[in-house]
Amino acid sequence: MHEKLIDKGPVHTAPGFSFEHFESLASTNPEALARARDDGLSQHWIVADEQRAGRARRGRNWTSEKGNLFASVVVRFAQEPQRLMQLPFVAALSLMEAVELACGAHGLIELKWPNDLLVEGAKISGILLESEPAEQAGQVNVVCGFGVNCLHHPDIAMYPTVSLAGLGYRVAPQDLFLQLAARFAAWIEIWQGPGGFDEVRRRWLARAAGRGKMLTVRLPNEEFTGVFVDLDAFGRLILALDNGKERLVSAGDVFFPNLR
Repeated sequence: MHEKLIDKGPVHTAPGFSFEHFESLASTNPEALARARDDGLSQHWIVADEQRAGRARRGRNWTSEKGNLFASVVVRFAQEPQRLMQLPFVAALSLMEAVELACGAHGLIELKWPNDLLVEGAKISGILLESEPAEQAGQVNVVCGFGVNCLHHPDIAMYPTVSLAGLGYRVAPQDLFLQLAARFAAWIEIWQGPGGFDEVRRRWLARAAGRGKMLTVRLPNEEFTGVFVDLDAFGRLILALDNGKERLVSAGDVFFPNLR
């Protein structure tokens, strides 16, 4: 299918970043990675009015109807796996601030580990990070894909979901994109500065859903519960278990009792 390009150029709210806006794409993430791989681009956004094959974490499908935001940005970093574990929190903060600015509603959102945005316990967005080695030695291209339920929301058996329109907020995807691009550029700069993740971690924890409460972590072959205590220096979840020990969680599906 022919991919119709609507617009392209610099992002005026995020100096140093560029964008391409398409009418329809299979998925924005692979398109962004292709720009990095084939054209050497970094700090480049791919935006689509709809996705024909949107994806979520762990290979799940993501509803991608027109009226929602679908945008992916590719950036190039040194290949430091533990440091790159911090990027989901940078992405979550960027999107949280962008949504609240677009809605004019500070304090609207809570953050669920690692990068889900919740309003009154319901999920309004999806963030998918993927990476591949860059042509430059020791470098990696990382794509952060954002999907926001502006007008529609998917039905997901695992979680309650909602749209911004359903909450009474009429937000145009293009307006939200401009806010997101600006906040992402700002948080990437903070994160890359001295002690940058300390500030990211502090701000994320200030909006964390369920801190100090019991939660369940579901892994492919295991499920366990514990109290959400903190994040470590790489963004791993620290849980206090019933046996008095602590456990670090670097991946998994997290559920709170009132969200199951």
